[in-house]
Amino acid sequence: MGGHTARPAEDASAIADELQTVVGALVRQIRAVSPGREVTLSQVSILKRLDREGAHTVADLARLDKITHQSVTVSVAGLVDRRLLRRVPDPHDRRRKLLVITDEGKRLLTERRDAGHENLTDAIADRLTAAERRRLSETLVLLRRLLD
Repeated sequence: MGGHTARPAEDASAIADELQTVVGALVRQIRAVSPGREVTLSQVSILKRLDREGAHTVADLARLDKITHQSVTVSVAGLVDRRLLRRVPDPHDRRRKLLVITDEGKRLLTERRDAGHENLTDAIADRLTAAERRRLSETLVLLRRLLD
């Protein structure tokens, strides 16, 4: 008998495994060139959420990110110490404190984003031919469909 043909489900599984591996490695590579300023990934996650969604309490962040209140409290303390976040009174309940990203926190996110973007841009420009860049662009359309 001729060659073995994989079933579509097996193909999908193999593609999913490879996609997960490659995307994970790309993300790690981008993070590696980003200026860390001694900020942990969980702290970056908090900064990104506050930048995207606006003010939240520690309890909100713990619930939304499904992590312990204590973990968020420790991460937030470091961010406040570095002046990347500040605590402000909740206008609806003066006993509660809201966390707000500062201009310095936004600057850190921009630096990280720009460094990772620049590195990836250079890699695409330097390592891929024009035809490969077109194929990658076409592939991005398919990847976006997976997000729907």
